[in-house]
Amino acid sequence: MRLVQFELNNGERRVGLVNDGHVHEVQGATSVRELALAAIKAGTRLAHHVDTLGLGANHDYRQLLDEQRILPPLDHPDPAHMLVTGTGLTHLGSAATRDKMHQQVGEEAAVTDSMRIFKWGLEGGKPAPGTAGVQPEWFYKGDGSIVVRPGADFPVPPFAEDAGEEPELGGMYVIGHDGQPYRLGFALGNEFSDHVMERKNYLYLAHSKLRSCAYGPELRVGDLPEHLAGTSRILRDGQVLWEKEFLSGEANMCHSFDNLEYHHFKYAQFLRPGDVHIHFFGTATLSFADGISTQPGDQFQISLAEFGEPLVNGVGESAAVFAPGGIGKL
Repeated sequence: MRLVQFELNNGERRVGLVNDGHVHEVQGATSVRELALAAIKAGTRLAHHVDTLGLGANHDYRQLLDEQRILPPLDHPDPAHMLVTGTGLTHLGSAATRDKMHQQVGEEAAVTDSMRIFKWGLEGGKPAPGTAGVQPEWFYKGDGSIVVRPGADFPVPPFAEDAGEEPELGGMYVIGHDGQPYRLGFALGNEFSDHVMERKNYLYLAHSKLRSCAYGPELRVGDLPEHLAGTSRILRDGQVLWEKEFLSGEANMCHSFDNLEYHHFKYAQFLRPGDVHIHFFGTATLSFADGISTQPGDQFQISLAEFGEPLVNGVGESAAVFAPGGIGKL
């Protein structure tokens, strides 16, 4: 089952089931989060709850996408109650890209911290069911205010040194009334980051992640195949500037989803009932590693057949929101 959130022409929200190029309204539903909370309360699966509600009016999916009326497939009415986070060095091959960024001239023989964490993941990232494995790299990205809808441009701040894509899977979670996390499913994601800033020093990783992101357009409800192969593409002036396959799914990862989820939700502050969590699971494929530098007007396209329509976003610009010395004093 694949779900979307979208707007009618009058701005009202709806939840839709995607099928054969059409979006079928889920009766009485305006929020995937509310659907999930109702399913948790009823003790049933999300897909079953949607089936019990039934379907209503149909909409042309392509038209909704072209008019940018498709919303992120999971959100919260209060962005402060939505946490966007991620893990890195989780995919086989991801360490090679990171290690190349962090090595310094003359130190090629040294083992970087990135490579150490990657090796720990290879050795202990897929523990036996019900046990905790080695913890991954973890980062904070922002709250719900940093999320842009499918089709929209990423606002690039004037202090940014790079505007690079990261094609990933994102886990979609709601914290139930019982204070426990529930995974609704997965969505395609672009965990947009500043790789030039990160390359200067790995301690700048935290700064490099404080950027906008996107996921969707569809929420794939339920579990995933072990092996997933998609395409990450950048267009400039309508022409393909760069294109590469990216792999995901647990067969291509050194951590299990269960282990990555445990090391996120083991913290009590992340278990507030009603909150939404979007957690990016990492990638091994970056255009930056191939020497690509994007510019305003470029377009990212991330596609995976199992997730329906591709996730498309552009590179935009944004004005400064704060100036040096601009702090108010009371």
